[in-house]
Amino acid sequence: MSTQRKSTFNKVLTSGDLLVTAFGAMIGWGWVVSSGDWIQSAGVLGTVIGFLLGGLMIYFVGLVYAELTTAMPQCGGEHVFSYRAFGPAGSFVCTWAIILSYVGVVCFEACSLPTVIQYIFPNFMQGYLYSVAGFDIYATWLIVAVLCAILITYINIKGVKTAAIVQTILTVIIGAAGIILVVASATNGSSDNLQGQIFIGDSSGTQIKNILSVATIAPFFLFGFDVIPQVAEEINVPLKKVGRILLLSIALAVSFYALVVFAVGYAMTPADIMEAQSHSGLVPAAAMNKLFNSEIMAKVIIIGGMCGIITSWNSFLIGGSRAIFAMAEARMIPAFFAKLHKKHKTPVNALIFVGGLSVFAPFWGRVMLVWISNAASFACCMAYFIISISFLILRKKEPDLDRPYKIKHYKTVGTIAAFLCSFMVLMYLIPGTSCSLTLQEWIITLIWAAFGAIFAIYGKIKYKKDFCTL
Repeated sequence: MSTQRKSTFNKVLTSGDLLVTAFGAMIGWGWVVSSGDWIQSAGVLGTVIGFLLGGLMIYFVGLVYAELTTAMPQCGGEHVFSYRAFGPAGSFVCTWAIILSYVGVVCFEACSLPTVIQYIFPNFMQGYLYSVAGFDIYATWLIVAVLCAILITYINIKGVKTAAIVQTILTVIIGAAGIILVVASATNGSSDNLQGQIFIGDSSGTQIKNILSVATIAPFFLFGFDVIPQVAEEINVPLKKVGRILLLSIALAVSFYALVVFAVGYAMTPADIMEAQSHSGLVPAAAMNKLFNSEIMAKVIIIGGMCGIITSWNSFLIGGSRAIFAMAEARMIPAFFAKLHKKHKTPVNALIFVGGLSVFAPFWGRVMLVWISNAASFACCMAYFIISISFLILRKKEPDLDRPYKIKHYKTVGTIAAFLCSFMVLMYLIPGTSCSLTLQEWIITLIWAAFGAIFAIYGKIKYKKDFCTL
């Protein structure tokens, strides 16, 4: 079997491009809107420990990805890994699942961006149109969402390097906002503020339970490093270094979340956090306001969060379009999606498809997009589980495969990664957990699976022996 066909992509992505693409994917709006919830659930140090534990799970999966990406640097990443391990059926399920995870985030961020603008401009919502599942949709909100979706799609069609430049600028803004908050807290905050919120719980058992509750949701805020294998054919970096960059992006993301949480707790008392939660819910912005006694500085944090929305949106649009391209090139879905732009060498039809979904998503309202986003997180855990098993299979099936970034103790690493991913999958499947799928999310998941089955049947009839060829 041929390990890699000749690439038709432009190899333009540098080490820095890869790092900001992966890091930007993981740092969205969650650090601004959810920090207060985490601290009230597990405490400041409890949340930090929770994120370190959740980050450890993602790091084990990252180790698996680091080896596989450098061994098989082809567009589509998971598509190739799972094909080599399981063949066409496993590859189809894995890649179709990861596409849902990308599409879900892209559509969700299309609704998140205009929602955040109202925190900067309180009178932004004008021209009420209709409501979906209790969410009011306004003309100004809809116009901004649609125009941003078109713009980000256009930037990606213009070239992955153009998208990477935008990603770099926005990631620098996110980093600057976070650093200002951390430095200001270290300078003007007080350890007295930590009293009563280092850990939450009357007993050590309760405290541990609360820490684990944060640890189980932490991985959902750390998805996105897997965008790197999607653009493997567009990377102009030594393969061994690619593995290091992937793992570094995970470490940086975990550190960012942990530092922001600690900075908030060091700057604000439990009463301050409770008050901020009852008003805007944007506790880091309230912390910045307190530290500088300035509403303008609070908006700096909100702008940083907005940039995080766009970087996640941009990264997952890149990843989703490449995964669709890979499936189309393998004739798993219509070959129409395998078209590259003549000048820019980007998967134009795949980009238009995912970008088009993000254009129409806001019309359905933010509540429905939350359902899609949760279904997407479940699909991502499923894909990670399949890739972890693929890693173990390929070590036995292809022991002589050139692995520029070869993981030591592969059985231990692969087993831990697979176990942790299976645990996350079960959290979605078992009713009553913190992230179990609702009826609406089950319906979305099953509809997506049905579309996949339709594509598979179509491909089998249309392409015959060329169906599902790597």
